[in-house]
Amino acid sequence: MRRKIHRAPMAVASALLLGVFATSCSTEDPTDSTSGTDESSETSESPDASEESPADEQEWFDQAVYDEQYEQRSATFEGDSATPWLQYIDGEMTDTAEYKSNKAGKACFANASISNPWRQTGWITMNQQLEALQEKGVISEMETRDAGDDDNTQIADIDYFISEGNCDAFIISPNSTAAMTDAVERACETGKPVVVFDRGVETDCATTFIHPIGGFAWGIDTAEFLIDNLEEGDKVVALRILPGVDVLEQRWAAAEKLFEENGIEAVDFFTGADPTEIKTFITDELNKGEVQGVWMDAGDGAVAAIEAFEDFGADLPVMTGEDEMSFLRKWEETGLTGLAPVYSNFQWRTPLLALEKIWAGEEVPKEWVLPQVPITEDERGDYLEANDGMPDGHYAKFGGEDLPGYPEVWQERQIP
Repeated sequence: MRRKIHRAPMAVASALLLGVFATSCSTEDPTDSTSGTDESSETSESPDASEESPADEQEWFDQAVYDEQYEQRSATFEGDSATPWLQYIDGEMTDTAEYKSNKAGKACFANASISNPWRQTGWITMNQQLEALQEKGVISEMETRDAGDDDNTQIADIDYFISEGNCDAFIISPNSTAAMTDAVERACETGKPVVVFDRGVETDCATTFIHPIGGFAWGIDTAEFLIDNLEEGDKVVALRILPGVDVLEQRWAAAEKLFEENGIEAVDFFTGADPTEIKTFITDELNKGEVQGVWMDAGDGAVAAIEAFEDFGADLPVMTGEDEMSFLRKWEETGLTGLAPVYSNFQWRTPLLALEKIWAGEEVPKEWVLPQVPITEDERGDYLEANDGMPDGHYAKFGGEDLPGYPEVWQERQIP
């Protein structure tokens, strides 16, 4: 099968100019906040995928990691399943005795962004977890700097925290994989605990790296679902949010492998999660012939994809979205054959809970692998009921039901 990569054509020039502008305007001391973000970060948008090089310029498929994540999908997790944000797969542990402290510590959080609904949901949950730990006297404050999806800004943010010199621990959610590696290593060199979560970097210096099973597991779950519900020779449109992020690239690398092995024709597009672009790409493919499936590496924009089929008058596809409420509701409304993979949003609680353990001198997993279980059609109704009243941009497996402010803070989308 020949691999096809397409991009949103109208955004190319503007995205390139934006990239130059963002780089030239990066400063060594960007605006900071305490337990929040600056105003510019709340209005920032993800950079259009077209400003990046094609994903095939870097080889993202790793057979060993693919095999590991394939097995981890059925692994036994340590801990209570009622608190999946604390569960982990048994493995190497980090001795944190040197960090034990009897006083509340200051956390410094370098965040990639809150520019999409998944990150916004997690950010709300993280702040409510922060409130709970402040009440317990574990954390004194969390100073947060939001990079607005820009590598240079996040590097400057991390270096600012280091030079500031009053962080008791660093939390880093990397904007991209390779670009953040040196900055993370500089944070490690301070001798303070470093917690990396969500996206990875190319160093293992962090005290703990927290993430759900991973991108390959997502790709395997979703591709196997489509393969099981399609016929050899059927066509799948793959909608990809942006290139260059390890977990996203691995999702597609796994899915592409399985599609090719099973005779599924797949054509992929970088959309930037733009609903207009999503509809355009799907409509263009429908004009060429039947499309039997839709695969997504992130669920933002899933409703637009379904609406493209409805507007065209075509049969609805077999589809994988995500556990965003808009997709779950549209899935139920239309009755299409679907699956909601997850990249467990509850992981946004875990970095702060990790600091609680670290400052208590307790061991933490060196690589803290969290459960990652898709929502099936049989489970969809339960998650819709449990999240009744939540906005469309909310994620069903957010895991904040026991935190202060539930459910109003999430229902009202109170983004700090």
